[in-house]
Amino acid sequence: MKNLFKITIFLFIFFLPIEKKLFANDIYFIDYSKVMNESIAGKKAQNYLRNLLKNSNKKFNDTAKKLKEEENKIISQKNALSKEEYKKKADELRKKVFNLNKSRDKAIKEVASKRKKAGDEMLKNLNPILGKYMEEKNISVVIDKKNVLMGNKKFEITSQIIDILNKEFKSINLN
Repeated sequence: MKNLFKITIFLFIFFLPIEKKLFANDIYFIDYSKVMNESIAGKKAQNYLRNLLKNSNKKFNDTAKKLKEEENKIISQKNALSKEEYKKKADELRKKVFNLNKSRDKAIKEVASKRKKAGDEMLKNLNPILGKYMEEKNISVVIDKKNVLMGNKKFEITSQIIDILNKEFKSINLN
């Protein structure tokens, strides 16, 4: 029994430093969303995408307004037009509405594609910066903050990475 106790104490003392080394201060986290929204390149990309979406929505809303006016005009002429002529104008209007919706969907997909491209480009440029930072600070693991249930603020490196990223990466090419 004494030998078992001595072995247990020995193993505990032997493995305690290894456990501290494995689980102590070498796991950090970064808020990737904050990097995307607050870095210079991320802000520029967000503004570009926001303006692109705003301009396309304005264009589509203006076209929809014109189509609504055309619809009202056709409805007001219903009694004056022959059935064939009314049907022809209504079909033309339906085609215009269909094309508008198709164009709107295409524009939304284009913005989503550019948003994904911006995220990929940001990540592509962030990885070497993060790798270099990890090497300099002797960090083993960096995880995204959204995957952290709870963590000490001293292990968050978001602001340091944003500062480095702002110095080395000024904009994202989305064209």
